[in-house]
Amino acid sequence: MSKSNDFILNGLSCSSCAAKIEAEVKKIEGIKHADLNFARSLISVTGEEETMARLEVELQEIADRIEPGLEVEKNSNKNKKNSQKSFLSQLPRKLIIGTGLFFIAILTAELPVLHGLLPNWFMLTLFLTSYFLIGGKVLKIAFRNILRGQIFDENFLMTIATLGAFAIGEYPEGVAVMLFYMIGELFQNRAVARSRSSISSLMDLRPDYANLKDGEKVSQVEPEMVKPGELIVVKPGEKVPLDGEVVAGEGMFDTSALTGESVPRRLEKGDEILSGMISRDGLLTVRVAKSYQDSTVARILELVENASANKAPTEKFISKFARYYTPVVVFAAVAIASLPPLFIENALFADWFYRALIFLVISCPCALVVSIPLGFFGGIGRASRQGILIKGGNYLEALNQVNKIVFDKTGTLTEGVFAVQEIRPEKDMEQAELIELAALAEAHSNHPIAKSIVEAYGDEIRLARIADYQEIAGRGIKAIIDSKEVLAGNYEFMQEKDISCQKANNNGTVVYLAQDGEYLGLITIADQLKSDSQEAISRLRSLGVKEFIMLTGDREEVAIAVAKEVGIDKYYAGLLPAEKVKKVEELLVSNKEDKVAFVGDGINDAPVLARSDIGIAMGGLGSDAAIEAADVVLMSDEPSKLADALVTARFTRRVVWQNIILALGVKGIVLLLGLFGMASMWSAVFADVGVALLAVLNSMRILRG
Repeated sequence: MSKSNDFILNGLSCSSCAAKIEAEVKKIEGIKHADLNFARSLISVTGEEETMARLEVELQEIADRIEPGLEVEKNSNKNKKNSQKSFLSQLPRKLIIGTGLFFIAILTAELPVLHGLLPNWFMLTLFLTSYFLIGGKVLKIAFRNILRGQIFDENFLMTIATLGAFAIGEYPEGVAVMLFYMIGELFQNRAVARSRSSISSLMDLRPDYANLKDGEKVSQVEPEMVKPGELIVVKPGEKVPLDGEVVAGEGMFDTSALTGESVPRRLEKGDEILSGMISRDGLLTVRVAKSYQDSTVARILELVENASANKAPTEKFISKFARYYTPVVVFAAVAIASLPPLFIENALFADWFYRALIFLVISCPCALVVSIPLGFFGGIGRASRQGILIKGGNYLEALNQVNKIVFDKTGTLTEGVFAVQEIRPEKDMEQAELIELAALAEAHSNHPIAKSIVEAYGDEIRLARIADYQEIAGRGIKAIIDSKEVLAGNYEFMQEKDISCQKANNNGTVVYLAQDGEYLGLITIADQLKSDSQEAISRLRSLGVKEFIMLTGDREEVAIAVAKEVGIDKYYAGLLPAEKVKKVEELLVSNKEDKVAFVGDGINDAPVLARSDIGIAMGGLGSDAAIEAADVVLMSDEPSKLADALVTARFTRRVVWQNIILALGVKGIVLLLGLFGMASMWSAVFADVGVALLAVLNSMRILRG
């Protein structure tokens, strides 16, 4: 019988170690599946019941072997608040004591008075004691890995380089290399924690409880226990735990965690309410529509938590590069130490051995291995704060290659809500009379156009005035109102009924009205443009996107008007969903070098979202299809967020490449200086730890943006 458990790995900050832990767990007999999520420091394991019973102990043993200091505990699925500790409070006690002894040893060595009084063995003891206190963890990991056949990693490089420094009498430099390496590790761990905190900041969306209402009784329960159809109460200051419909009360709600927008939204009876919103005032009763696991907040959390699993090509390259790079460096160092004394006259082994040690310290790939994933981590975290969910570093990097964007029209560039734009009566009829007659004619229809007319009328409709009603598909409505025959429909309907009227060229859907064979006027219903559609196209064009295309199932006249107003280059009108897919496929064939992005509402456009290079769902709140089919979800209903996504993607790429150039450039220069005997161990420390810290600090700029 299979069983599944999740375990938290407290203190996990090394992505390489995470991969090793996952691989080791998969080797355990009886384990069927293991998946380690670095963003959450969580490993999900499925296996035989007997194996799972002892897994926590085995997992702790694996963690101790690979990254000592990790604490394994079962995940309780509670929303744990991360306490922010100061940097000094996180310093290990051994490191503090070892650093103190190191400075005492340096003072002892440098002050002539003390140097003459104290024997050499005492000074060596001070340096060795400080060395083992500071670098004990690194030495322990290196020797354990050697015994297990895992030799070539950064711990091995540091161990060989520092022990070699002691072997040739460079005690201060040996300790200094280990000290700065450990301090660099602490800074890197802190940076990873901050980046993880940024990505996981959406965890604050997770509700702690739900106020379940049973008659007059209200009790706090786990959100997972509430079933669809039950009632819950949301009080001021509380998070909405589940999706549903407001059945009583009203109030303002903070949606910034969901959409990135600071403007609160007012909700009242009949409105949809989504989990993750925060009540600012008012007391609401909500009828639950979805179970917790299907709610908006649960789906969003799942998406964000798994974002780090999809690595960008640059990340994958760096990981592979580091795997082969370390053994090459070790053998190169051996060659530097041994070959010149054999083939170069008067070359001293001690000199070339020292140069080889410098080479080892400089060559440690920490700057690349840590800062590159950290950069993409930061980019995804920054986007999530903007209300943009990106499913992985691969999609974040792919956004940089987009040069053609295809938009759906309804619900993407337009509001997707029909509204009366014009009421044009004929002869002596007033606008109020015309809209009233149209509302009566459309009262029994569920068509969006009919609903928009009834909404525009806004008054109570007396259905008793309607004696007969007939809806004619594709044409309009025929009804007997106040004993008179009323026709409401399109131009073709009027022509069929021999009603004399002139065809309007309005940009929208036109409803013509006639009474007892006499033409009374027309009403124009149109879908409004979103307020930032024009801004979105303008900003995207300024960012270098070359072409914009619109696909719509609407009439050509409407498509022309929208394309012209927004600034779309090409449009295709009257398309069915399958025809939209075909159009996108044609664009993919003709646009192989760069990426084609499709932006849709995520419901009826799911097939196109899945087929395009990058599927971007607009207004994805509450839409399962959006979250499933899209690679990027814009959580607010604003097309301009797409420009923000591109800016974040480009900034992330720029920072990542700055780190690559910085690390390889500085290391390359100092390596050459070291080979010619012009670099000391101190400059090697800067080329390794210093560059790594600079790269990490540079990556942190993404989070601050």
